[in-house]
Amino acid sequence: MAAPSLLTSTPVSVLPQQPRLARWQQLVTPSWLANLAAGVDVHAAPRGHWRLFEVGCGGADLFHSGHIGGAGYIDTNSIEQAPLWNKVADDVLLTMLLDNGIGHDSCVVLYGRNTLAAARVAHLMLYAGVRDVRLLDGGLGAWSAAGLPLVPGQARRHAPLARFGTPFPAHPEYLIGIAQAKALLCQHDGALVSIRSWAEFSGQTSGYDYIAARGDIAGARWGRAGADGDIHSMSEFQNPDGCMKPARDLCRFWGEAGIHRGRQTAFYCGTGWRASLAFFYAWLMGWEHISVYDGGWYEWSGDAANPIAAGAAFEYAERSMLGGFGLRT
Repeated sequence: MAAPSLLTSTPVSVLPQQPRLARWQQLVTPSWLANLAAGVDVHAAPRGHWRLFEVGCGGADLFHSGHIGGAGYIDTNSIEQAPLWNKVADDVLLTMLLDNGIGHDSCVVLYGRNTLAAARVAHLMLYAGVRDVRLLDGGLGAWSAAGLPLVPGQARRHAPLARFGTPFPAHPEYLIGIAQAKALLCQHDGALVSIRSWAEFSGQTSGYDYIAARGDIAGARWGRAGADGDIHSMSEFQNPDGCMKPARDLCRFWGEAGIHRGRQTAFYCGTGWRASLAFFYAWLMGWEHISVYDGGWYEWSGDAANPIAAGAAFEYAERSMLGGFGLRT
């Protein structure tokens, strides 16, 4: 299934450009995936069975027109629900995983035409307790840019499982609700982190045609996202090719905002996709006390009693009081 020029008889590196990631093996390259699928030895090979899935949102037709060979398909509508686009009930999430042959001991490799969709599912699989979740760096775009082929046709189906294999969810701490988000704002070691564009954080726009309120959560820290006006952009975190920027770049701008690995940190955005990618990158870097606030700005802004601040005014007032973000512990 892979272009001969990218296949090798010796093990290949997973992510040589990110050697300092604590969980480097969970972010894979197109050449690694192509070699794995072709039966060539690779570094950090899965132990036991593995599954490949494309993740999309209403993208089944695109998938059928061309996808990575051997991939199944997961739609985000199966793991989140209206009106807030929060996670589905745990029993529904469990059924989706079991129906796709995914259990606690599975290795699952995810990719997307939009990597944010894949990150959303990756986060919820980690929440569920899937032991080995990997993300294709750069998604389908990186695969195609490497000259690797797409195949048309139906999604691969795996035999369903009867049991997940561990108490479900295994990591409930990876997901918090609004009460926990409010409590986090009061913790001296807490950080509620907005993964939204500057225009969203500073109240110039809500970012969404279905969210009217502008501004952001009072007391939240700006963790950045991407280009103003594009809720699918994570250009602060990714290179133009969609691959993750060096971890030191993320740690630098987070550190400038008082976001450090030792804090109890919850990421949020509008409805969860961008926050999930920030979570996954922090998880790759070995950050332990992290979660996603699932309701995000959509839920918070829906209650007029919740405090809201325009980010620019809040941020610079706090910076003035503290003498700079970097001095806060």
